[in-house]
Amino acid sequence: MAHFTSTLAESLAPDVLARFDRYVRIDTQAARDRTQSPSTPGQLELARLLAQELAQIGLADAAVDENGYVTATLAASAGGDAATVIGLIAHVDTSPDAPGAGVVPIVHRGYDGAPITLPRNAITLDPASEPHLASRAGHDIVTASGDTLLGADDKAGVAEIMAAVAHLQAHPELPRPTIRICFTPDEEVGEGATLFDVEAFGARCAYTMDGSSAGEIQDETFSALEATITITGVDVHPGLATGILVNAARVAARIVAALPQERLTPETTSGREGFIHVYEMSGDTARARIRAILRDFDDELLAGHAELLRATAQAVADATPGASLQIDVVEQYPNMRAHLAPFPEVVEHAIAAIRAEGLEPLREPIRGGTDGSRLSAMGLPTPNIFTGGHAYHSAREWASLQDMAAAAAVIVHLAAAWAAA
Repeated sequence: MAHFTSTLAESLAPDVLARFDRYVRIDTQAARDRTQSPSTPGQLELARLLAQELAQIGLADAAVDENGYVTATLAASAGGDAATVIGLIAHVDTSPDAPGAGVVPIVHRGYDGAPITLPRNAITLDPASEPHLASRAGHDIVTASGDTLLGADDKAGVAEIMAAVAHLQAHPELPRPTIRICFTPDEEVGEGATLFDVEAFGARCAYTMDGSSAGEIQDETFSALEATITITGVDVHPGLATGILVNAARVAARIVAALPQERLTPETTSGREGFIHVYEMSGDTARARIRAILRDFDDELLAGHAELLRATAQAVADATPGASLQIDVVEQYPNMRAHLAPFPEVVEHAIAAIRAEGLEPLREPIRGGTDGSRLSAMGLPTPNIFTGGHAYHSAREWASLQDMAAAAAVIVHLAAAWAAA
């Protein structure tokens, strides 16, 4: 059996696991085209449960607002600096990229290092192709059953914050500043920070618990755009279509085929390379739609990806008389790095907390984004800390209980680091 990183982590593990098991069973999958906040009723169900549990812990101001944001305050320790306020943030929703209803978590105790075959859909987690799993032999590995995602993104973060706050509340002798908690909706569809009230939150800085590998502290993310290409054709009875029909679905297919295939795609890029990712195509003869996300760490390169997409789509449409095209590009979130740079102490305290838990800090940019991307730009410096989950947005998703417990312990150390500042 693998050792926990600390006795503190070991003591927190049962509560982390119990909460995680409870939360992942609630279907909180976000809807891409949301018309309200939260976009789905399950998110509100979990939000209300969390507010209730925070109140039971002893946080009297725990509440859910009309948009599904859960907030609460953990008072500073006796003799502590109540004027210093830091935030802890995680999101309650799960990705629409994989089924999210009916999650059945399975705990594989004392993982033996062999492939894990899930009971449904013949899905196997093979350490030969999952290097992080290979390094977690001896850990207690949590998976779903094979036909849904697990929800560690980001219910691991939610469970870790809840367990750490419960521990701090039960141990008033432990040093801490004032801590504000917020659980957000619809992060997975880029809306987690949209209705976040930074001024009312009242924190000097915050931390999203939304990372992956043990030890991660991230202060740089992709900058992100989303593009929607709408193609309008000319519909007519196919038996009378000669010289008249303009098939919008075919035009859409030609646009996607004309985009780079050997570069600028998620499967051909890594490290600091950006991409154009077509994630959805829909439509018929008369009208078709392509949806794509564009990502890069460099804003100029990102703008270039958008221009390439526009030019490619327009060239295909121009070569198809009768087809018309509309391209809409919207910003999803910015790279947080420039917004965090003026506040180095925010990351430094997180690094100290990770080291206090006996882990080596891993500073790597996120090939993705978090609520902290937009919150940092909104004036709330918010780097990202690991949660212990892996293979997000898929039925292959898994998490290490030992790493989740370590993340909860890091929160306790983080409180101490700020109290001592």
